[in-house]
Amino acid sequence: MSVLEMRVAAIRREAEGILGFDLVPVTGGTLPVFTAGAHIDVMLPGLPARQYSLCNAPGETDRYQIAVLREPASRGGSQHLHERVATGDRLLIGPPKNHFELAPGAGHSLLIAGGIGVTPILAMAEALAAKGAPFALHYCARSAARMAFADRLAAAPFRDRVHLHLDDGPEDQRLPLAALLAARGPEDHVYICGPSGFLDWVKGAALAAGWPEEAVHTEYFSGSVEQRDSDSAFEIEVAGSGQVVTVAKGQTALDALLAAGLDVPNSCTEGVCGMCMTRVIDGRPDHRDQFLTAAERARNDCFMPCSSRALSARLVIEPDY
Repeated sequence: MSVLEMRVAAIRREAEGILGFDLVPVTGGTLPVFTAGAHIDVMLPGLPARQYSLCNAPGETDRYQIAVLREPASRGGSQHLHERVATGDRLLIGPPKNHFELAPGAGHSLLIAGGIGVTPILAMAEALAAKGAPFALHYCARSAARMAFADRLAAAPFRDRVHLHLDDGPEDQRLPLAALLAARGPEDHVYICGPSGFLDWVKGAALAAGWPEEAVHTEYFSGSVEQRDSDSAFEIEVAGSGQVVTVAKGQTALDALLAAGLDVPNSCTEGVCGMCMTRVIDGRPDHRDQFLTAAERARNDCFMPCSSRALSARLVIEPDY
């Protein structure tokens, strides 16, 4: 993976527990173009790469802007950025990647954000507004103090399409989810980002309301590795090499592959980022990730070894790492 060396040009307190970072290239010049919904991998000393959504307007090539929530149960990334990074420091990042793209030609885009999930949604609103596409943005937060970018949204040229919802506010300003989903047009798409519980709630409501899965787009920030009593050991064969790796019960396929010497790219280890996606050419994966769609899972031509297992005794993989 190519690496970009960046300088922290500015740090702002965007809300309670949330810092915004402006990153500019150390060598000057322009940065790789990104599209709305994209994220970057931030490399921090002694930690796996962490993914953060870009929240500035797509088309800006002089900086990348991210916002980071200080997680109480931080695995190190948010704590490091909040406590140890200062203006002028240098960070290594990967180029933008996008698994949360806007669908081309959508009739109307419904953008729904919960908490720090507003970051990619902001970039989507900027992109849709710039091309004159119809959309509405609904942003939910626990309180006004925890609502990042409220001032930016209030001053945005698309502010008439922004609706703010506070958990501790009056009942009449709560998110009218059922009504929003009931108003769906045939070409409409909904984009959801936020904490897992919020995201599952909105996604479940959309599917229950008849939205087709291909029109419901999600971006998870965290997940969990599901272990079951019924799990059993299975084998992974590396095509073309003859190498066979045994994955024990209670062990992730990623850990088994890494222990066997395979250099599998990985980051979240929770089935949400897609970095470890591995091609499957034979066997049936037991998909337990939150990254692939139902249609992608049904093809059984890839799996996420950090979270998924096998329904067959052996998976044959063809890694490109």
